[in-house]
Amino acid sequence: MSTTPTTGDLAWVLTPLLELPGVQHAVVATGDGLVEGASPGLERASAERVAAMTATLHAAARAFTTAFTEAESPRLAQTVVESDLGFAIVVPAGRNTTLALFAAPDAHLGNIAYQMQVQVTALTRAMHAPTRRPDAADQP
Repeated sequence: MSTTPTTGDLAWVLTPLLELPGVQHAVVATGDGLVEGASPGLERASAERVAAMTATLHAAARAFTTAFTEAESPRLAQTVVESDLGFAIVVPAGRNTTLALFAAPDAHLGNIAYQMQVQVTALTRAMHAPTRRPDAADQP
């Protein structure tokens, strides 16, 4: 569990996820593999590798789904990789953005998946919020 602030412009999305039992690291990445936010304790080079791999993983998952279904542009809900070290989970998080995290093998995946969707919803709202303009009455 981490209460340390995260790094990056969109890192606020990660804080609630990092407080979940078993969640070790998280990254917000662009669709082309650049870091938008990363959890503390994750080295910059590691965060950059994770961001790049999320783009690759999602492209491979889409191609894999297409191979089975022949659907041209399947929309992914999540991609999960399970290993003896834990779970890597990647979800789309709005236009050209992904949210990825790594959790311990004994983490409760249902709760993590739910919380990831809650944070994706918050991120999507924030990214699509209209730009605030000063009121005409406030201008000199």
